[in-house]
Amino acid sequence: MRSVVRRLSVSHQQMVEIAKAVAVRPRIMILDEPSAVLSQEELDRLFALVRQLKQEGTLILYISHRLDEVFEIADRITVLKDGQLVGTVQPQAADQNQLIRMMVGRSLGEVFPSRRPPRDEVALEVKGLGREGSFSDVSFSLRRGEVLGMSGLVGSGRTQVARCIFGAEPFDSGELFVDGKPVHPRSPREAVKEGIALLTEDRKRDGLVLICTIRDNASMASFERLSRWGVIHRRTQATEVQQKVKELDIRPPLLDRLARQLSGGNQQKLVLAKWLMTRARVLILDEPTRGVDVATKVEIYQLISDLAADGIGILLISSELPEILGLSDRALVMREGRVVGEYTRAEASEEKLLAAAAGVGQ
Repeated sequence: MRSVVRRLSVSHQQMVEIAKAVAVRPRIMILDEPSAVLSQEELDRLFALVRQLKQEGTLILYISHRLDEVFEIADRITVLKDGQLVGTVQPQAADQNQLIRMMVGRSLGEVFPSRRPPRDEVALEVKGLGREGSFSDVSFSLRRGEVLGMSGLVGSGRTQVARCIFGAEPFDSGELFVDGKPVHPRSPREAVKEGIALLTEDRKRDGLVLICTIRDNASMASFERLSRWGVIHRRTQATEVQQKVKELDIRPPLLDRLARQLSGGNQQKLVLAKWLMTRARVLILDEPTRGVDVATKVEIYQLISDLAADGIGILLISSELPEILGLSDRALVMREGRVVGEYTRAEASEEKLLAAAAGVGQ
């Protein structure tokens, strides 16, 4: 009760925000992506709350990109695309494939792009990595051109492993190798110099400076490369940023537009642009599609596939199992700070990943 909100986890901050809205006993309640950062247990509580409010006569407008939630909670489903009304359906008379076709013009089977086999060279090797109180004895390898999925329940240690590899937090034991070379980044700046980049799960807090422009946000991690004698070469900066803005289809493509003026999906693509400008060889993506619409998800999925095809090693951390299964060449599962399972693309299934994450049958 006395905790400072900024010290809470992202999911707990979200629950406080929901509680604040409910406390005023509204007649109409609008929930905009309320579940984007919630665990399954917290989501169950939210749904119970929504059903209670509905029984009490409250009108609920529930905005979400997670289609399974929409079907579970909604009485009617309305689809918008590019600011236009596409249509309204009854959940009992529709399915996810129909909604996806309404939203992006293609079926569920076409959402995840085809993948090329990864290369033989190892881009990143992690041996016995540990951080007291967070995780221990984490080992895995990531090949060039490979998408390595990492799943696990909230608190399993996935994000802490990523932050230690990136130098954002220190690790107490273990070794890291990039392209066979031992590295020990003590800061994100050192990690970037070694060819490692991390897209964090909270883009607004850790990924962007919202009051800065697209130009400066996209080039922020590359200032040293774009500068001479401490002065940024503005023409080179603008040229490179404009190229990434075009490649990622960031809208509007105005370099002087502030990051806070962009939609969530375009903000996420801007964070990706920032790390791609560093020319990283190892890219860690922590919840890369959190809080973005289905159409933007499809764009990000294609981008991940294209980056892997270019030889970048990608560690994909996601709470969405279809995302792990649809994009990954291999999948790791973490539980209580340890890697407890590894599955090839052919072996992996939602049931196996969930069972390993929960410790069921082990």
